[in-house]
Amino acid sequence: MILFTKLHGNGNDFILIDEYDGEVIPEKSAFAKRFCDRRFGIGADGVLFISRSKHANLRMRIFNPDGSEAEMCGNGIFCVAKYSVEAGHIVLGVIKMETLAGDLRAEVRRELGEVWAKVDMPVSEFSEKELAGFKVFALNVGVPHAVIFVDDLKIPVAEIAPKIRFDPIFPKGANVNFVLVREDGLRIRTYERGVEAETLSCGTGAVASAFIANRLGKVGDEVSVQTKGGLLNVYISDHVFLEGTAEIVYEGVIR
Repeated sequence: MILFTKLHGNGNDFILIDEYDGEVIPEKSAFAKRFCDRRFGIGADGVLFISRSKHANLRMRIFNPDGSEAEMCGNGIFCVAKYSVEAGHIVLGVIKMETLAGDLRAEVRRELGEVWAKVDMPVSEFSEKELAGFKVFALNVGVPHAVIFVDDLKIPVAEIAPKIRFDPIFPKGANVNFVLVREDGLRIRTYERGVEAETLSCGTGAVASAFIANRLGKVGDEVSVQTKGGLLNVYISDHVFLEGTAEIVYEGVIR
């Protein structure tokens, strides 16, 4: 019997397995491939595994529906923070979370009954390429991203994105973001590697898009990023912060 919790951050949904008191799933890749399926499994954009860390408050691992392991995940961090506060694994305040992208610092608070997290995100220098007929900005924000500015978001994302996602300039693949700049912030659509489809929201995609837009002078230092699933906030100074929340949808048992 395996206990699980279903959560989402802006519609970016996850299965969470609590391994804080010991490993529950030894074959994590196979588990993700089976149970992320929306018809024959539980259905999710990924599986989050949380456990104890030797040097941080907790450890997060994330596996994609195709069985691959991602370095980290922005909305996934919000889900882990929400669950871990409710489970008593962490307390409100500043925490450190171990991920494959390094130890991430987050400020966790409760506001109007919701658990919010503001995460200090890793951001690399960016480069500019011409790919599939688009000007593409490439950078790493814990995971590799491609950012493309468009005049209209009504585009065939599923057709265009794979040509960029699988381009050789991204040895590990990339999430692909299509970004529309508006007076009140950004609108984005993101195709995620590992899911191999467009998701309702991507936290790291919001950071990548806001950071590039800021550096190009398209937005200021506080950026509202509207995804299909909801709003994310990005703050840019000497560090780059992603802020958001998550919701527990239900708990269940796999027999």
